[in-house]
Amino acid sequence: MDRIAIIGCGGSGKSTVARELARILDVPLVHLDAIYYDEHWTPLPRDEFAAKQERLVSGERWIIEGNYASSLPIRLAAADTVIFLDLPAAACLWGTVQRRWRYRGGQHRADGVYDRIT
Repeated sequence: MDRIAIIGCGGSGKSTVARELARILDVPLVHLDAIYYDEHWTPLPRDEFAAKQERLVSGERWIIEGNYASSLPIRLAAADTVIFLDLPAAACLWGTVQRRWRYRGGQHRADGVYDRIT
């Protein structure tokens, strides 16, 4: 496992699984929310976001976590492993509530947590 894409619903534990795998495997970790949003929650234009991912997936080893369906084919084509966290809706909602309680919303780059409910 050198190129791992982690996908799943919000609150399913993507960031947590990604951090632990990155630690165990000593692989660079990228949280797509950190690429997509700036500190004011302004999203990148779709073409720039796709271009950044093309550069990221050209690396030899990586873990990229996040959904973003519009650019999912970029990651899937380059990944040698895909982890799909397919948890029940209730578990994802509970994960979202726990994240909100723990982080109180906002961007927490060190943990890969981008908690914004709109």
